[in-house]
Amino acid sequence: MSRDHHPHTGHHHSHNGHSHGGHSHAPTVSAGNERRVGFAALLTGSFMIVEVVGGIVSGSLALLADAGHMLTDFAALALAWFAFRLARRPADWRRTFGFDRFSVLVAFVNGLSLFAIAAFIVWEAAERLQAPPDIAAPTMLGVAVAGLVVNILAFWLLFGADRGNLNIRGALAHVAGDLLGSVGTIVAAIVIMYTGWTAADPLLSVFVALIILRSAWAVTRDAAHILLEGAPAGLEADTVVADLAANIDGVESIHHVHVWSINEARPMATLHARIRAGASSAQVKKAIRERLQSRFHVDHATVEIEDGDHAPGCR
Repeated sequence: MSRDHHPHTGHHHSHNGHSHGGHSHAPTVSAGNERRVGFAALLTGSFMIVEVVGGIVSGSLALLADAGHMLTDFAALALAWFAFRLARRPADWRRTFGFDRFSVLVAFVNGLSLFAIAAFIVWEAAERLQAPPDIAAPTMLGVAVAGLVVNILAFWLLFGADRGNLNIRGALAHVAGDLLGSVGTIVAAIVIMYTGWTAADPLLSVFVALIILRSAWAVTRDAAHILLEGAPAGLEADTVVADLAANIDGVESIHHVHVWSINEARPMATLHARIRAGASSAQVKKAIRERLQSRFHVDHATVEIEDGDHAPGCR
């Protein structure tokens, strides 16, 4: 029985090196994601310098804070780009699943950095409400409008990428936060120009911080779930057990089910199936794998067959 199992395990690992079956399209998608993230990183990195100069010239703390946000955007996008580059590397003897998880790790770090950015914006807003600075509103407005154009371009680039990818979602959350920040800065500049009410600037930035927090929570939660080997949505162990027991002939029971994913697009499963006397273990194993592929899109499954009085041993 173990002889039946181990050749499959070796077979299973060798597939990871050259992405087969349902993943044959991955390199093309990743290349598109990589290019888009790379261009977005260049855009934000270049404009960050413009914002720093504009902030110093106008005396606008809003622009300097936005430049700080853009710096983290640039770092997040550069990291995301690097993650896509790294994920292209094949599996090796030490990293049998390749580097796909690195992009999930980057998405998690990006999510955490968004929490820090939101906290910084709220802190800055509180300081500015207590001591409103003098602001050259026309300069602030000009730079903020240019910033909005750059952020719309970066957002458009990322929106055309694979939005199911956690890394892209993390990068999009950063750029969306920046885009809203630019809108807030424009509104604040106009209000300050026409009314002189400088509190408009910090109050709008707090609203932007709350929107950033919402995106940060979603990305961090989903990335943490994958890193903690959580079952993908719709692929919970009880769902798999019920489905296989109901649809595979010859199966008595399914147990020792472990379901997880390498990244948001690569679900994996291992399970033990106890079969009825007289049932063909090869046929049942094939049927289980086909069912997992067609119903749950699991391309890599390790199936252990138990028959007769075989005691189910934990692996």
